[in-house]
This record gives sequence, structure tokens and C-alpha cells, in this order.
Amino acid sequence: MKRLQNIFPVLSLSALQLLNAAELHVPKDHPTISAAIEKGQSGDVILVAPGTYRERIELKPNLTLRSLGGDERGKLGLKRAEATIIDGSGGQADHPGVTMAEGAGLDGFTVTGVGTYDQVKWQKAWDEKGENQSHEHIGGFGVPGIAITAVNCLVRHNIIHHIGDTGIAIRGAKGKQSSPLVIENICYRNMGGGIGSMMGSTAVIEQNHCFENFYAGIGHNNASPVVRGNVCHGNVRAGIGISEGASPLVRKNRCYGNRRAGIGIRTGKETRPIVEDNNCYENEMAGIGCDEEASPVIRGNRCERNKLAGIGVRSNSAAYILENHCHENGAAGIGISTAGAVIVRNQIENNKTAGIGISGKSNASVIENTCLENRLVAVGIPNGGEALLHGNTLVRTGGMPPIVAIFGDSKTILTGNTIKGGGIAGIMLSGRLDAFGNSIEGQNGANGILAREGSEAVLSGNAIKGYRTPVSNQNAKSVVEVDKPKKDAPSK
Repeated sequence: MKRLQNIFPVLSLSALQLLNAAELHVPKDHPTISAAIEKGQSGDVILVAPGTYRERIELKPNLTLRSLGGDERGKLGLKRAEATIIDGSGGQADHPGVTMAEGAGLDGFTVTGVGTYDQVKWQKAWDEKGENQSHEHIGGFGVPGIAITAVNCLVRHNIIHHIGDTGIAIRGAKGKQSSPLVIENICYRNMGGGIGSMMGSTAVIEQNHCFENFYAGIGHNNASPVVRGNVCHGNVRAGIGISEGASPLVRKNRCYGNRRAGIGIRTGKETRPIVEDNNCYENEMAGIGCDEEASPVIRGNRCERNKLAGIGVRSNSAAYILENHCHENGAAGIGISTAGAVIVRNQIENNKTAGIGISGKSNASVIENTCLENRLVAVGIPNGGEALLHGNTLVRTGGMPPIVAIFGDSKTILTGNTIKGGGIAGIMLSGRLDAFGNSIEGQNGANGILAREGSEAVLSGNAIKGYRTPVSNQNAKSVVEVDKPKKDAPSK
């Protein structure tokens, strides 16, 4: 009974707030948005008529600020958002265009004129693909278009553009929850990222359109939001950038035409995102790129027609790469360089170099993948990598290169793979190979396994057919065929 007595005052207060909630109109009742906010009480809705309001505003808790009108589409966003403009050039230089508050809502505005948009600087970075940009720590943003700091709120249907820093900046704070809903906004041509999530925030960032921003379309630093259903294209850096301890769930996004990766993951072992079911295509670098010791799960994505790899992992990163489809990329379908990876059940086809490339001091487990018709090799391990290949289907018809190439002191174990196609060899070796129980079938003769000078091989239980020479020893250091039939001893 005592517990119920404690609840009744809270319920009564909530009901009272709803009963007392009011609509305030700008400019009909109040000449400026700030004046209406000053008069507003918790639960009130401020309706703003079309026009340009040269001010920077700070919301109160549980106030809703909404542009007047319905949800008809305009040229870029909602008509009411295009027609109702918060122009920050009329406010204090060190204040964000809009500062959110706990429980507040911002629905349907254009926010612009905050800080200085530098077209010359933007164009230079675009032309250089962001190569000479400083590595900014996005946790310390300057003056964003919309600032969300350690509050839960709703930011929806807004258009944020030509801001001197980040479009929408979301920050957490120690001991406080920061889980805003940031949905259906448009962020473009901002001098920071389109949307930045940082400092422990756990937002839901959904169905936003972020393009032509100076850094990433959506960027993360030590934050774990849900990033779902967004479109990020034409940004100077990645479509979605994940760094410095960020562990977001990145799902069902479309990232294309960005000057660097579609999704870029980097900076530290604690950067552990789950990246799944995204479409990354026609980006200037990798579809999905992983760098600087990051440890992502990359699952079920489609990476196609990117200028470099479909999925690229390098610089001591460790990635789990599962059931992705990588095709028609300008380099490898999946490229591993001085990194670790578990690569399982991916479909990799028609890439311009290797299906899977494993280079440098890399260590990879490659299991049950299908590599079809990649231009050079199905799997290439060129210079010191170590790999286990099990249960893969590796096929290429025509062409001169081998299907599998193991060079430069690389060490490889092949078990239970199907290797089929044309070229000088099924497997060309100048490193170390242990091959057991593989099916190797040629189409135009040449060599099943070609062991070149200095190489070492232990072979057992491999079915080799369709080659003039099943195993060719060209001054190899050692080739041991465990199950090779012995010649009959001469009769006395």
C-alpha cells in the first residue's frame, strides 16, 4: 500500500502536466522561437510557421519544437522542414544552432549558418580524397548544428547543412544515459561529420541521409549506438566511420560513392563493431575497411564495384568475416594485409585481382568460401602470410595465373578444398605447403601442383586430374608425397 501511495503523486503530476500542456505559436503568439521557449512549460508544443529565424536556441526539458504543416515531401526533405529555417548567423558564435534537453523534441527544421562553411577547404579535401586531413578526435567537437549532450530526446525530419563543424553531435557523459532517437534527418556539406556519436552515447541513428560532409557521413568515437537504415554517400571520408573504442551495431545501411571506404573501422583493439547486412558499393577505396588493430564482426554485407577491396583488413586488425558477398571490386574481394582474420562462407566472384589475398605477416583461417572467376588467383598468399584453407571451392576458367599462389616464404595448410580451372597450375608454390585431401582438376594441362625453387611441400590424399604433370618439382627444397605409389623393385 505504501508503494502505491508513492506512485500516485507521480501519476498525478504526469496527468497534470498533460492537462496543462499548451500550444505556443511562432510568430503569431511569440516573435521568436527563443521567446516561445522562455514561456513554454514541460509538455508544451511550440509550433513554428514557415520563415527564417536568425537565432540559436536552447530547448527546455520535455518541450517539443515542431514546424507547422504536414509531412508532404519537398525537393530534399519535408516541405515544412525546407520552409522553416533556423539560421545560426543571428546567434552567439560559441552556441550550437540548437541545444537539445532531456525529453525534448525537434521536428522539421532546416538548421544552417552555424560557424563557417569553407568551400575552398572542402574542395581541396575532396580532390585529395581526404589524404591530408588531420586525424580529428571527434569526441571534442566544436560548435555543431544540433548538440545532444547526455540527454534522451527526439531529433527528426531536420535538414542540417553548411555548418562549420558537425551537423548533429551526440555526446554521453559519465554516469548519465544518452540514448536519443535521431531519425530521418538530412545532413550535408558540413565541415565535420554529418552525424557524430561519441563519449559513451547509445543513440538510435536511423534512416538519415548524410552526404558530402567533410569527414564521415556518420562518425563514431567510443560510442555504441544502433546505426540502421541510413544512406551515406559522397562524403570526403567514409560513409560510416567507426573508431577509438566504438562498438556500434551497424546494420542495413547503404554506403556508396564515398571518397574513402563505404564503412571504415579503425583505431584500437576495443573498436569492436558488428557490421552486418549493409550495401557498400562504388566507394573510392574499400567497401568495408578495417585498420589500426580494430576487431570487427563483418557479416552478411554486399560489397561490389569498389575501387579497392570489397573488404580490406590491415595493420594488426583482427576481423571475423562471415557470409559476405564481394564481387566486381577493383582489387581483391577480401584482402588481408599484416592482420588476422577468420573468413567463413563468403561468396567472392569476378574481382579484378584475387578472390582472397593474404599478404604480409598475416594469419588467416579461410573456411568454406566460394571464389569464382576472379581475374588473377582465387587465393593469393604472396609474402610471408600464414593461412589454413579448408573446404573452399576455388574456380577460375581460362587465364594463365595459378588458381592458388603461395609465394615468398608463406606457409599454408590446404585440406578438403576443391580447386578447379585453367592456368599454369592448380597450386603454384614457392613457400611451405601441407596439402591433404584436396580435389585439383585442370582444364588445359600444365601442372597440378608446381613446386618452385626453394619450396617445401608435404602432400597426401589429393586427387589431381586434368594436368599433364600432377606434381612438378622445379628444384624444390623438399616435396614429400606421402601416398605416391612406389616403383616396383627390380627382379633378381
